[in-house]
Amino acid sequence: MLSLRFLTALLFAAICGACTLPVIPDDAQTTILALRHADRSGDELSSKGQVRAKNLPAAVAAYDLDAIYSPDIARNIATAEPLSQATSLPITLIPKEYAGARMTQEHPDGTVLWVGNKDNLRALWSELGAQDPAPQNYGELFVVKMQGKSAASVTRLHVPAGLP
Repeated sequence: MLSLRFLTALLFAAICGACTLPVIPDDAQTTILALRHADRSGDELSSKGQVRAKNLPAAVAAYDLDAIYSPDIARNIATAEPLSQATSLPITLIPKEYAGARMTQEHPDGTVLWVGNKDNLRALWSELGAQDPAPQNYGELFVVKMQGKSAASVTRLHVPAGLP
């Protein structure tokens, strides 16, 4: 009986050891552009949101993006689609959990964009150690410059919903 308990404990330890959670690299220099999905009506983008999504490429034109990330939510993807088309970058769908760690591990010295929702943006802010409130309003676009495991700076920008 003792050997069965020992083997069970050993197996449990091996499984837990293989299931490490993603973490932000110590030397991350990632720039993360984070925004809430564009204006919506129900689960879809409203006409105002569609205009705002079309304005996103111009709003981030000063940044040389390496990747576009989003959770698998239709309105988030619809917000990112015009940018994906303008940059020829695919929209990479990742779970909202540990999004900051995943993006910084993939692009430790790069520039990425995350299209989120109120809840996962708050979680991302906490994960990044960003001090300012996370973007919560339509059109808010925040640029987070990582210095190791925490945000060194946060710059607030805006994506317009009107004609440029």
